[in-house]
Amino acid sequence: MPAAAAGGGRAIEIRGLRKSFGANEVLRGIDFHVERGEVVCVIGPSGSGKSTLLRCVNLLEEPDAGTVRVAGAEVTGPEVDIDAVRRRIGMVFQSFNLFPHLTALGNVALAQRKVLRRGRAEAERIARENLDRVGLADKVGAYPAQLSGGQQQRVAMARALAMGPEVMLFDEPTSALDPELVGDVLGVMRALAEEGMTMLVVTHEMGFAREVADRVVFMDGGVVVEEGPAARMITDPGQGRTRAFLSRVLDPAATRVGDGEG
Repeated sequence: MPAAAAGGGRAIEIRGLRKSFGANEVLRGIDFHVERGEVVCVIGPSGSGKSTLLRCVNLLEEPDAGTVRVAGAEVTGPEVDIDAVRRRIGMVFQSFNLFPHLTALGNVALAQRKVLRRGRAEAERIARENLDRVGLADKVGAYPAQLSGGQQQRVAMARALAMGPEVMLFDEPTSALDPELVGDVLGVMRALAEEGMTMLVVTHEMGFAREVADRVVFMDGGVVVEEGPAARMITDPGQGRTRAFLSRVLDPAATRVGDGEG
């Protein structure tokens, strides 16, 4: 398991975060942080607010109250340059969101050219490096339709990494994949953790959380019910709600809980 960077400071700090959609209060005063170099997995049932929390970190959803700081910048501040902040945050979604008319190389190079204003040669060089990083050096010329779901997700990861983020956010990155394709994606995430990448991961993959995360956070009903070291949280949580959730998720005969929008 990776150790958080000693004395590295906080990469993400959230205080009093609230978010409602109409009458539905999805986040109810979240206090939360991720240290630099730390891997934090967020688990919990569908509808508990996990994905909304992640989307508030880079203002894909605008909070109703509270503050979010990323790498020292207050994302929720009135004077924030959100585009500049987002350039420091990589995000990988459940869906791959690749352009079907572009090759893997083109998909990874495009944002670099449009957002970072890199020249074509530099963007393609960095794209190749990051496709190699996720194990797809031999797929640079392939179009999304020619790739498996796991390969498409790894292209999406390479696209995020090519921007040079300080923090990576993952929103159920394996939930849309066939079971036999999950391992390759988790393998890339393990490698990133070993490199010291700061990662905030919403996941239902409890084995990954136990093995790779520094901390696990359990959310339910829009609040953080408990958090702690990954091994203890998965094997011996302190709260009954956490134990009940894990008993369902870890039971092979049970339906997965935590899939989908959280």
